[in-house]
Amino acid sequence: MSTATLSQYLKQQQGNLTPELASVIETIIESCKTIDQALQKGAIAGILGSAEHENVQGETQKKLDVISNQILIDALQVHPHVGGLASEELDTFTSAQENGQYLVLFDPLDGSSNIDINMCVGTIFSILPAKNAVTQAEDFMQAGVDQVAAGYVMYGPSTMLALSVGVGTVFFTYDVDSQEFVLTKQDISISPTTQEFAINASNQRHWEQPVKRYINELLEGKTGVRGKDFNMRWVACMVGDVHRILCRSGIFMYPYDLKDPKKAGRLRLMYEANPMSMLVEQAGGVATTGRVRILDIQPTELHQRVPVILGSKDEVELVTSYH
Repeated sequence: MSTATLSQYLKQQQGNLTPELASVIETIIESCKTIDQALQKGAIAGILGSAEHENVQGETQKKLDVISNQILIDALQVHPHVGGLASEELDTFTSAQENGQYLVLFDPLDGSSNIDINMCVGTIFSILPAKNAVTQAEDFMQAGVDQVAAGYVMYGPSTMLALSVGVGTVFFTYDVDSQEFVLTKQDISISPTTQEFAINASNQRHWEQPVKRYINELLEGKTGVRGKDFNMRWVACMVGDVHRILCRSGIFMYPYDLKDPKKAGRLRLMYEANPMSMLVEQAGGVATTGRVRILDIQPTELHQRVPVILGSKDEVELVTSYH
């Protein structure tokens, strides 16, 4: 097993990324270490529970949502190579350094409903090239294919980092003794076939017919058209569900539904769907809305939502074909 730290790995990738980009990634991960420490203290530090106000999405924020968001903003806004940043928790973008080469977008604490029950949560990030010396809102409107790096930190039994700089997806594990992220898995590959799926089944009555057909076929198991049994898993944290797929394949779905026809989907394109799609595609998987490749979508607004179907190639392509 390699013992390369994150810093050493980034130096080894100098042909694939600039030193400036490496510095931005390291600053994000240093912030995640601070978030991890706050999570470890939990109730002892009085940081569990609701912050008693809503974010721009109309969702009730947890205290740790607010804390995590501020930790990342404080670190990135002063970074010399960050021109601007945007968070799922904030209404608009935040300006950073003039002539900063990169834009950073993040979901500071994905799955925050899991905090108070001590289950998996994570931080998701996406890095785009800056377009202008002074960042403007339209500079963030770049398709996912333009991402120069993406990843997440999962705060679980082990704190882990999944990262892609465009040359595959790799895992790091946080060593509490050295306080370093150590490379623990390279060449991550998602099998094209699987017998696991993840979906919030409570929304079944609102799904479109193609998704109902696909899930019904999975549930029929050996006696149905698929001829094999499937298991369902659902962590209620996208980081946890995608991490499982990167570890042992599977399909994750948060499809379009008719519950609120005004919303194209549940998940945010630029804070969740794009970075996760990059990680999955770099590991040989596929990511679509059910109709189009997610990484090809041209954003029109900062908090745009999209349906998400990603994971094992054969399964994603099958359910996409039903649309």
